[in-house]
Amino acid sequence: MAYRHVRRIKRIYVDGIKREHLLPKSNTLLIGPTGVRQDLSVELLFQQILHLPTVIIDITTYSETGYVGQDPSTILTRLLHAADDNPLLAAIGIVCLDEFDKIASGQNNAVFAGAGTTKDITGLGVQRELLKMLESSEVVVPLEMTHSTFNDHVLMSTADVASSPPGRFPDFTSWRAAAPPAIPSGLAAPRWGSGSPDAVAVSYTPDEVEQVANFQAYGFLPELLARFSRFVPFQALDAATLTDILKSNVIDRLTREFEEEGFELQVEEPVIQAIVAESLKHETGARGLQQVLTRHIEDAAFESFAEAASGRVRVYLDSARSRWRPMCRGNGRTTTSPASRARRRSRRRRPAVAPAGLRY
Repeated sequence: MAYRHVRRIKRIYVDGIKREHLLPKSNTLLIGPTGVRQDLSVELLFQQILHLPTVIIDITTYSETGYVGQDPSTILTRLLHAADDNPLLAAIGIVCLDEFDKIASGQNNAVFAGAGTTKDITGLGVQRELLKMLESSEVVVPLEMTHSTFNDHVLMSTADVASSPPGRFPDFTSWRAAAPPAIPSGLAAPRWGSGSPDAVAVSYTPDEVEQVANFQAYGFLPELLARFSRFVPFQALDAATLTDILKSNVIDRLTREFEEEGFELQVEEPVIQAIVAESLKHETGARGLQQVLTRHIEDAAFESFAEAASGRVRVYLDSARSRWRPMCRGNGRTTTSPASRARRRSRRRRPAVAPAGLRY
């Protein structure tokens, strides 16, 4: 999509080829479980690599024009600001409508006088407002983010504004089991195509997401889906990918934080495997990695920074003990704070509840 978008812009504005001789713009709908960061993929590719005006917008804050909430027409205002208020540059930008699945119709079936006439101002109402942006049309774009109708406006064409809205689409209907990738031994695999309504880390095949009837049953207008040239399913992150993210992102940042305090942080490989396994169990993708690690390391960090000027904190897996024992090692000696000693005394009065844990 990125290559075709850039080449199409070049042919129109540089090579002088007539627009009617080229295919229209390509809009791509991204579908994937939580934690795979589809919005980050759009930002890295279009904004940081291709340097195109790109905006990532939470679509859940918008409502139909004329009601309380952000007006969908201001989406192009955000794009205009990202292009330094240059309408010609904004007209070739990218719009990423995050949480796109949240604007599905509520399917109101209330029984009262006038049932069926109530308006879904945040579902179908927003979908109707997005039609003109996803197709090639001339849109009146306000120059400021306000509800006033007396502000300055500019007329902008959306013929070359591409859109890549991502969404999770939980409980998506009519999908079959997908084969999982290889998982290292000893780690739990995410649930692929399990069909369970409680499953989070599920993946869909291209054939499953190409069925417009599934989206219509989910609560989307068929004419809105017809404006997307492709539906791209993202697979849930496997153990190898989560391990790479944990090492190159989460642990590196924590290591720099400890270095700024004068401490050396060491996280052993069995700990990394245990954190990845727990994240796969929680089905939260990359977002769960930092949550799992910091939950177990905060006590050691607090005690280390408070009681010693420098030292080393080593995180290792203690399979022999049944409870956490955070310890800080500063200047070659092991110390514990009064709060930590009090916690250990209270733990001695309680039975152990965990078979294993990390030890510092």
